[in-house]
Amino acid sequence: MCSLFRKQFRIESSRLAGHDYSSPGKYFITICVKKQNPFFGKIAKGKMILNDIGIIANKFWLEIPHHYQNIKLDEYIIMPDHIHGIIIINPNPSVETPKLGVSTESGDDSGDETPKLGVSTSMQSSQNYVPGKNPNWKSNSIGSIINQYKRICTLNIQIMDRDFKWHPRFHDMIIRNNKKLNCIRKYIKNNPSK
Repeated sequence: MCSLFRKQFRIESSRLAGHDYSSPGKYFITICVKKQNPFFGKIAKGKMILNDIGIIANKFWLEIPHHYQNIKLDEYIIMPDHIHGIIIINPNPSVETPKLGVSTESGDDSGDETPKLGVSTSMQSSQNYVPGKNPNWKSNSIGSIINQYKRICTLNIQIMDRDFKWHPRFHDMIIRNNKKLNCIRKYIKNNPSK
């Protein structure tokens, strides 16, 4: 369902209502490039071949645990126009979201994209958003991790290609058991061949 915000319709959050996305658990994440542009490389003979931009996306994905002490990465794949990955949050309440030298203020009224970066700031467009006060936007949450990942990638990729932009949101699935975890791992591994 869409709601009206600043005289524009916006899609409600796709996150599970009431779930604490900073709580320990396994999360299947999909992040897409805007308009499905194949910025990260190509598939050849069932294998993903990363280009220079794909190498940047891969590098910063692998660096996520270096910035979040309680995060572990599981299976992942960078595809031509999207990324699939499993992020595991382990218990560690003292971890804060790292400051990567990027402002979270958009400076405009759009609420959809950080100007010139193409990075989602959808939490700012929420009717309940108050900087530092939104209960849905927590330090060390899946949302803050993905936001920081998208930001650092964008800053580095746009040096090479100013047209690069992410889709404003991301998809997630809470993985509740090992059977589902193994199924998702298999899906990620087989993604290039499909």
